[in-house]
Amino acid sequence: MATKTTILEIKARQVLDSRGNPTVEAEVTTSKAMGRASVPSGASKGKHEALELRDGGEEFHGKGVMKAVANVNGVLRRGLLGLSVDDQRGLDQKMISLDGTQDKRRLGANAILAVSMASARAAASSNGVSLFAQLRKSDRYTLPVPMMNVINGGEHAGNNLAIQEFLIEPVGASSCAEAIRMGSEVYQSLRSILLSEHGRSAINIGDEGGFAPPLRLTRDALVSIRKAVSTSGYGEKDVRLGVDAASSTFYDEKNGSYKLDGKTMSEAALEDYYAQLRDEFGLLTIEDPFQEEAFEAFASITKRLGGKTKVIGDDIYVTNMARMRLGIEGNATNAILIKLNQIGTVSETEGAIGLARKAGWTAIVSHRSGETEDPFIAHLATAFAADFIKTGAPARGERVAKYNELLRIEEELESKVRYAGKDLG
Repeated sequence: MATKTTILEIKARQVLDSRGNPTVEAEVTTSKAMGRASVPSGASKGKHEALELRDGGEEFHGKGVMKAVANVNGVLRRGLLGLSVDDQRGLDQKMISLDGTQDKRRLGANAILAVSMASARAAASSNGVSLFAQLRKSDRYTLPVPMMNVINGGEHAGNNLAIQEFLIEPVGASSCAEAIRMGSEVYQSLRSILLSEHGRSAINIGDEGGFAPPLRLTRDALVSIRKAVSTSGYGEKDVRLGVDAASSTFYDEKNGSYKLDGKTMSEAALEDYYAQLRDEFGLLTIEDPFQEEAFEAFASITKRLGGKTKVIGDDIYVTNMARMRLGIEGNATNAILIKLNQIGTVSETEGAIGLARKAGWTAIVSHRSGETEDPFIAHLATAFAADFIKTGAPARGERVAKYNELLRIEEELESKVRYAGKDLG
């Protein structure tokens, strides 16, 4: 009988994310190993996300996380010492119980998630296995298609594009390594095109490493990306395009309308506009096409475009299974974005992926715009066979860390891995 590996120590500290804002890093120590993890933070957040605890006050303009750090070093440490590091679900449920709220507002989802992730990594190190294998043991794994945000707009950049993300998806690759190479080549071609057509200001980059050119119209951004795909020697079936509208950011709640590309649009007009873009640019994915409570509008566009396009719910679901069940009942989407910090524990995230699979949805594991160098999501996507991984452009260290980790994972698995691209193109 295997000896139980217990938690001997837990501690946390305040570190910085990719925007220079504080976040929580935790360490979980057993007699055999130590696991460390840090938590990301989003810019455009769904209002139903688990609560990220911030300090308020003057330091870091109120964004400090020392209250969350104190909760790790206090309540969570006392509650978890001596428990088995291998019982991920049990540890997570214990922390949820210690918090005692629906949205983790007492202790902070950032405090709880840091310990949850660090515990998983400590278990993997203690057992001498890779993190993905600790999360789910399998004889064969599937690596996700990278969704690379190559042009940033909306809340992620200082330009006039309302659409938040313009994505390339190298589904035609034969491996994850080839997909990353293809994406990098298109990204560099896009840089040259934007520089040539719009000058040096066009190659400034946004929060997720994509370029932030002085463009205003959605179509102009998509034309530039399609040109970059062609310039790199690839066809439209090799590298597909996608958008994350993050439409809650340009929704006018007072009038029930959307302001996009210099126009005010109703839900019906906006759906027609997405359909035109899908037909013209062959969009494989459209994320958050409507504001986060518009279940009926999501269902309408999914019925219309869902046969050939992944209609992805992010803010509408926030990786919350109760919200997801509403979407399943109403056929609101055919895909979901999965973000660890929206729900706040590893095991709840696993549960959300499982529910998505049961519903027949495409699953996309995602980073946040305020990231750290922690490559945890590369292992999460591998462990649970995510169809896509969304982790920014092939630029900026905190984004590249995830791509580099996928390269290492693919090398480690050798013949025990397949690439998801051919199933999605």
